[in-house]
Formats: sequence, C-alpha cells, structure tokens
Amino acid sequence: MHVSSSENIRLLEAKIGYKFKKKSLIKEAITHKSFSREKSADTKFSNERLEFLGDSVLGLIISDYLFSVYPLYSEAKLSKIKAYTVQEATLADVASGLGIGSHLQLGKGEDSSGGRKKTSLLANAFEAIQAAIFLDGGFKNAKNFAIRNLEVKIKELIERNLLFDFKTRFQEVVQEQYGILPKYKIYKEEGPEHMKTFEVKVFVKDDFYGAGRGKSKKGAAQKAAEAGLKKLEGSEA
Repeated sequence: MHVSSSENIRLLEAKIGYKFKKKSLIKEAITHKSFSREKSADTKFSNERLEFLGDSVLGLIISDYLFSVYPLYSEAKLSKIKAYTVQEATLADVASGLGIGSHLQLGKGEDSSGGRKKTSLLANAFEAIQAAIFLDGGFKNAKNFAIRNLEVKIKELIERNLLFDFKTRFQEVVQEQYGILPKYKIYKEEGPEHMKTFEVKVFVKDDFYGAGRGKSKKGAAQKAAEAGLKKLEGSEA
C-alpha cells in the first residue's frame, strides 16, 4: 500500500475491529518473511511465530464455542466442524473478505507474484492477527474477533450440511467402478516442523486422479479425494 506504516495499521485496525495498544504486535502479524529478508539477511522478524500461536489459540476458541453452542453434537461431528472452520481455505476466505491482503508487508518478489491473494499467506496472516489480538487484549478479545468472523462459516456449514467425508465417498465410488482401493501418496512436505504443509496425490491403479494441500496429511488427503470425485463425475458426464 502507498501509505505510511501508521496509516496502514490504522486502516487495518478499522477493518478487523480491534485497536492495538502495542502496535508492534500487529506490525509483526502482517510481516511476511520475504519482506524481512529483503530488509536484512540476518533478521528473523516475521509473522511465523505468531502464526504458530494463533493456530492453537484459534483451535481452543472454536472448540470452546462449538462445545458450548452445540451440546447435542458428538465428538466426531464437533471435530469435523472444527476442522472445516480452521482449515486454510476457510481462513483465507475470511481474510480476503476483511481485505487483509492489501495490508501485508511482502518482499517485492512475493508481492509481484500475487502474494496478497495467496491462500496460504492470507490464512497465515489471519492466524497471526488472531495471536496478536490474544497477546494484546487477552482471550475475550481474541474470541470476539474469531467468532465475529467465523460464526457465519460454522452456521453455513451446518445449515447446508457440508460435513462431507470426501475420502470415504471417493473410496466407495472407486470400489464400485473398479473393485480396488485408491492409493494416496505424500508428494511434498514444506515448512518448519511446527507448521508443515503437506501435498497428497491420489491414484486409481496407476492413474493420477487429484491432489490436495493442507496443514495435516488427513486434510490434504481429503482435498485430493474431493478432486478425485470431481474427475470421476466429469468422466461420467
């Protein structure tokens, strides 16, 4: 953005509905490692540590919310709703809606390659902001931020019955059509140990059917299965 750092922060605070007492926290939350590397080869100032904390804070907030609001739901169903709510795609969609991408501090290369719209960067920034609010204003403010932005996603999921196990369904369809089981292979692991991203590919016989990325092997496999289902549906059309 072509505005001063303080103005950038002021505009972002207005969008997320929280004013920071300690501005250094929100500055850290929107700083990607590519920006820090260009400023100094030695600096490690970026939002990765806040992202790590935000992931756990968000998980606790959503678990607490679901446990309280949906007392009749089983552990399995609550787990599925939580997984959908905190997945990369959901957080990136919310971050995009808030306009967080335009406030990120990115290196020139990352910026020119469309970094402000990248799903992973947006989701990471949302988690980092979540942690920054927690550190600056405590659990109550952190919870208000999370629920204000994610409650609509949770309700939409439940109302539209989007709790769909793509992996199970893909296996059923493949067995029906080919009499065999699909095979999943971990194609790539990226990132530090505490915040890895996995890419999984699924094959039927030796034919590639789909790929998926996620913060867990299970999540990536679900997305690969979803892609596989779409390919099967397309071949049947």
